[in-house]
Parts: sequence; C-alpha cells; structure tokens
Amino acid sequence: MSKSKDLFKRYGVSGFNKPKATPGHSSKSHVVLAKSGDKVKLIRFGEQGASTAGKPKQGESDRMKKKRASFKARHAKNISKGVMSAAYWANKVKW
Repeated sequence: MSKSKDLFKRYGVSGFNKPKATPGHSSKSHVVLAKSGDKVKLIRFGEQGASTAGKPKQGESDRMKKKRASFKARHAKNISKGVMSAAYWANKVKW
C-alpha cells in the first residue's frame, strides 16, 4: 500500500482535504488530513456537540447570525492561514 492510503486508512478519511465527522472523539467533532504542497498534517477541529454549528439556515434568528459573524471576525486571522489551520476547516465545515 502507498503511504497516502496508509494515512487514509489510519485516520478514516477518504482523501486529503476531505473533512470527516468524528462522533466518537471525546472533544473534537471533525478530522481532516490537510495537504498543502508536500506538507501533510492531521487536524482535529470543532467543538463536539456545539449547538451553533452548521450552515446558515433559512429564517435563521438574528442572534445566530450575530454568533456566526462573531466567530468569523474573532478567528479571521487564523482562517486566513489556509488549509493547514484548524480555524479554516471549522469556518468551512461548521460555520
């Protein structure tokens, strides 16, 4: 087996930069095997059981819109670091 396939099997992901939910993990809700150029890094992200997570809903309350905007503003610097940061993946998948 190739090194990539070994990593996919070990971490239970289907490919590089493809996040997967981890309901059995004690604290983090998702995992992704991030790849940028030749660098590969396992990133666990997202709070397990976070009630604010998910894409914007039709008719979302103003309170939830503000929470979503606050998260994006608070983590903007880390989100901008790209695929090798947990904040990028949390923003993409959960918020």
